[in-house]
Amino acid sequence: MPNKFRLLMPILGTMAALAMPIAGLAEGAKPIYYWISHGSPTDPVWTYFLQGAEQWGKDMGADVRTSFHSGDVPSQQEAVRAAISAKARGIVTSTPDPGSLTKVIAEAHAAGIPVVIMNTEDKTSGRDAYVGGDNVAIGRRWAQYLVDHNFVKKGDFVWMPVEVPGATYQVLETQGIDSVFKPLGITYEITEAKLDQAEIISRMSDYLTANKSKIKAIIGLGDLVTGSIKRVFDQVGVKAGEIPVVGWGNSLETAQEVLDGYVNAAMWQDPQATSYMALSLASMIAGGIPPGFDISVGTLYEKDKAGTYLKIMQGAKEHK
Repeated sequence: MPNKFRLLMPILGTMAALAMPIAGLAEGAKPIYYWISHGSPTDPVWTYFLQGAEQWGKDMGADVRTSFHSGDVPSQQEAVRAAISAKARGIVTSTPDPGSLTKVIAEAHAAGIPVVIMNTEDKTSGRDAYVGGDNVAIGRRWAQYLVDHNFVKKGDFVWMPVEVPGATYQVLETQGIDSVFKPLGITYEITEAKLDQAEIISRMSDYLTANKSKIKAIIGLGDLVTGSIKRVFDQVGVKAGEIPVVGWGNSLETAQEVLDGYVNAAMWQDPQATSYMALSLASMIAGGIPPGFDISVGTLYEKDKAGTYLKIMQGAKEHK
């Protein structure tokens, strides 16, 4: 071996040894973000939200710590406090109930941590920004769709099943629906379907059996209930298209129901993009750039576009 290489070898070895702890330090210094959901890990739409968060962490080299709380408010509040204790760079969270996170958001801000709300808005919470649908506008759009297509008229009755009555999304959606139905004298009833798929089908089937003659249309206020329409209709003996249905459309089941005529129109919420953009906003705010804006998402699709969203969801499922 030439002398110059003999001299160079110890130098290279020293450089490599020095580089190793530096690399380890960089790895350990990944910025920490918390992504906190009030939803259930068994809810199909939250699978897509989670994928967006995981993709963002991978792309940005960040440590994104995720959790689901299935409507358990105290548990979700403690998750926010855990983020504060961990000195997270940013927090992204959905809202279980109006006002339920206001105190912990203030605690995060006191620690210099930005909080971006996704999926379910709470304007009075003190959040830094919101990424998601305007649930009041979405509810209004569903109701107006039924009216504009002459599916309902004055004096008609609409059934509105929901997983969790009183949850933020249901309260806001109902406000929008009420703004259309009330002036027209259209009545409705909200019934609880729970978060368990088997119980949802059982409860919805029982209600439909008992009230089929008076139901002129159905609005599914959540993804699990709208995604159960075909199985409920088949169980009760209601044909596709016999009762008009609108609602959420963030599941493979609902997209297929739209294609098959069981659901007339469904709302796609851009779940992966919502998580990705919410985390991006949190990072931007942490870097000293306040957004001064919210990001609105959501597209109402019918049969002609259902295949597009079905493919998106199938692709996401394949990459789980």
